[in-house]
Amino acid sequence: MSAENGERNSSTADLVKQLTEQTSELVRKEIELAKTELSEKAKTTGKGAGLLGGAGLIGLLAAGTLTAFLVLLLSEAMDSWLAALIVTVVYGAIAGVLALSGRDRVKEGMPPAPEQTVETVKEDVQWARTQATSARR
Repeated sequence: MSAENGERNSSTADLVKQLTEQTSELVRKEIELAKTELSEKAKTTGKGAGLLGGAGLIGLLAAGTLTAFLVLLLSEAMDSWLAALIVTVVYGAIAGVLALSGRDRVKEGMPPAPEQTVETVKEDVQWARTQATSARR
């Protein structure tokens, strides 16, 4: 075994060690990035859900008042029970349309994956492959 070959093996071992350390550090940073990205998405989603809850409550109060108004208005032309039934059927149809639309929107948002992190992990894997190939030469 020549001195040059010994230096080359030592150099390769150092490169492999360095690659291992860099890969470990890279994985830790990617995990931290994923946590941060998911945390930001959760905060935004939570605030939006709170606003939607408040809007739903106020909308429910408005719908109750509107229902009373419509039943009273229709009861001038027909029996009160029939007026209430007509208003109920119309509201039921509207609720069905909204439910179907909401279900489709929820499906569009799934799964809530950290897209930026997935892309950077792909880039990191490619970088690691390039480094490993270079270290073997």
